[in-house]
Amino acid sequence: MDIRLDGRVALVTGASSGLGERFARVLAESGARVALAARRVDRLEALAASLRDSGAMAYAVAMDVTRIDSIEAGLDAAEAALGPVDVLINNSGVSSSKRLGEYTEADYDHVMDTNLKGAFFVAQAVGRRMVARARATPGGESATRGGRIVNIASTAGLRPLAQLAVYSMSKAAVVQMTRSMAHEWGRFGINTNAICPGYIETDINREHWETPAGQKLLQILPRRRVGQPADLDALVVMLSADTAQFVNGAVIAADDGLSAG
Repeated sequence: MDIRLDGRVALVTGASSGLGERFARVLAESGARVALAARRVDRLEALAASLRDSGAMAYAVAMDVTRIDSIEAGLDAAEAALGPVDVLINNSGVSSSKRLGEYTEADYDHVMDTNLKGAFFVAQAVGRRMVARARATPGGESATRGGRIVNIASTAGLRPLAQLAVYSMSKAAVVQMTRSMAHEWGRFGINTNAICPGYIETDINREHWETPAGQKLLQILPRRRVGQPADLDALVVMLSADTAQFVNGAVIAADDGLSAG
């Protein structure tokens, strides 16, 4: 099946690097108009220019997901440039690797403010607008043209991972948040799902996999390998499409079997 996203507007948070950058590229390649959101606008502008050079429609917006005023301003700018958002890839996230007794209040707030509070209020802002459009449409927004919210959680939200307690807590909450949104907003044609990636190689962690610690970690993975950002392409596109009408409230592990063990 060739799934296309032509005519849809997608907002990707945390799009300045890593998985967010990859999500933006694959959505643009699939025909979506893509709004790129993050704090590092210079990197977003470079990505937007690259996507436009390849024939896509892309627009960069400044957004700090830890500030509600910044979320609303960024969403206003994105919709003014590209039109109402049909798809949210709720991707912004940070991590902190420490033992339980080493976390400070600042460490805790840093992770929770972005991964949970930020994810919630971005989804809330987008969801409110999707609900308003559905209510303004006679008969309600059709299921085939409803909104799509894809929350990027983590395998750490499904099983605890060593020295990632607060990160795991934040992503477990995103999983439950996804189910709550699916339950409440489904009647408005909005499908909310979560992807739980396992260990994925990005620019930020690439060198780690060559270190003794990285090699040791590889040995506990089911197939002794780390994933690539492209391994999530099919899921992101499918969950963003009109065709995913009956997939709502799903929490999908994309971790090569790690959470099954």
